[in-house]
This record gives sequence, structure tokens and C-alpha cells, in this order.
Amino acid sequence: MNTHSPTTTPQAPPQVDVRHLVRIFPTDEDPVVAVDDVSMQVFPGEVYGLLGPNGAGKTTTLRIMLGLQQADAGTVEIAGLDATQYPLEVKRQVSLVSASSGLYQWLTPRELMWYFADLYDVPADLAADRVEYLSEQFGIREFLDRRCAGMSTGQQQRVNLARSLMHDPPVVLMDEPTRGLDIVGSSRIFEFTALLREQGKAVVFCTHRLDEAERLCSRFGLMNHGRLCLEGTLEDLRESTGLDHLAEMFLQLMNSPDTARAGPRLGAVEEGQP
Repeated sequence: MNTHSPTTTPQAPPQVDVRHLVRIFPTDEDPVVAVDDVSMQVFPGEVYGLLGPNGAGKTTTLRIMLGLQQADAGTVEIAGLDATQYPLEVKRQVSLVSASSGLYQWLTPRELMWYFADLYDVPADLAADRVEYLSEQFGIREFLDRRCAGMSTGQQQRVNLARSLMHDPPVVLMDEPTRGLDIVGSSRIFEFTALLREQGKAVVFCTHRLDEAERLCSRFGLMNHGRLCLEGTLEDLRESTGLDHLAEMFLQLMNSPDTARAGPRLGAVEEGQP
């Protein structure tokens, strides 16, 4: 008789681990709770859709992950590193892809990619390999030595995607990456996201375009008024809400009195203080 228990492959640790994050902005009137006790984890090879209407707290959450803003409470770990204790090391583990990211117009794509490789201390031989690989991957070889100022919006977009991966980070944060793009440009973002998933990256895809999220993401976190109100796979969310599509779930969420603004949760802040 075989007395051995069946073995299971343990899940890899999360590359993004956010715990009880709070961010409150003071105002002349009542303080604004931009992020309200948010916890989430994103694993290698996963595209996590951080979704919500404008003002839901998505971008503030991303900015805290990047170390661009300080949280009032809670912790963020990126690739096992605490973002508060090791801010520079964390930045080396993350890439941000955003519709608002610009390019240095007087540089060529080749120069730009080498510039970012140097910023992240990528060894020269590895940087050369990355330039070749990414130029082929994103179809920019034919204008690799043309100044960015003379390129179309779509060409600049491809260069932006390529330079974001020069240091080959394990975590990629995407903040409204398709904003302002036509159908061809949006398709390029979809292909790029699929590539990241295949490479085992942990991707946070932040958008308010729910049709895109359904197409791209493996798991979802739905934010409203700074709170992560629903989380799970699409099947999980369908089961818990009884609805088929994310748009329907959001309408229900936004109209629910349970998700109305309840003011700052100062107890959560106090608990998170040292």
C-alpha cells in the first residue's frame, strides 16, 4: 500500500503584497480618504485588474507602491522588499507603464533604451541583448536610430513599452495605459500585457475601462471611494454578485449604500502607526 500523501506544488510568494493601506489627504473641510484599508496580493504570471471609476483611489494606490507617496498606515512589499525601508531597491523591481509617460524627444529609441539601462545599472552586455530583443519584440528596429520627436504617437508608444522593460523587472504597474489610444494602439497594449503574463511578471492593470479588464485580467479588485469592495476571478465575482459583466457589478456597487463615503477610518490609521 502506498502510504505517501499526494504532493502539491506550493504557490510562489506574491510579488506585490499590500496590507491595510491607508492614505488620507487633509483639506480645509473634511479630510479625503483616498485609500481606505486596502489589502491585495499579486502573484507571478498574474494580471490583476485594479478597477474603479475616476477618483476611486487606484492611482494613489499605485503611487504608494512606487514609493512616490507615503501611506498613513499599512505596508507594501514588492518582490519581498518593504517599500518604505528599501525604496531604491523596490524601484529597481518595478516598471510603470502609463499613458502620461513621455519620451526624451531629442534622443533616439536606442539612446533612450541605453539611458534607462544605465539608470538601472544593467550590465552593458545584457543591455545590448535587451535592446536587440525588445526592438524585435515591439517592432521598432526600423526607426531605432530616429529621434523620438519625429515619430508618430503609435511609434512613441512602442518605444515607451520597450524602454519600460530594459531592466527586466518582476513587477509591472500599468496606469490607464490605453487612455487616448486608437484601436491599433490599444491592441498593442493587449499584446504587451499577454507577453508580460507569459514571462511570469506580476502585473497590476489599473483602468476604468471594464471591457478591457475582462479581456486581459485573471483576477480583479473593484475599488470605490478608496475601498477594495470586491475581489476575485470573474467567476468568483459572478457568483458573489449574481451578475455577468463587470460593468453591471460596478453599477450595483456604486449604487449600494454600503459603499457610500463613510468618512476617514481613523482607527485604521492609528492601528498602523508605529
